[in-house]
Amino acid sequence: MNEKDKKEFLDDFRKANGEAKLDMWYYALEQEVLWEQMLAEMSLIAREQGMDKELDKKVDEEMKKIKSE
Repeated sequence: MNEKDKKEFLDDFRKANGEAKLDMWYYALEQEVLWEQMLAEMSLIAREQGMDKELDKKVDEEMKKIKSE
């Protein structure tokens, strides 16, 4: 979801009635759970493929780069 879509979703949420707000809330929660499950599965796949150490190394490099900027 890009920034424009997020803004539109939040604007729609502000304007919605109680029932629609509840539906939107549950939709967002379902998306959160879906992505948490996807990330967990991606972590397992990376570990199985031996990529977790390489990914950790890349994350560390990126963090060092960000801190030095």
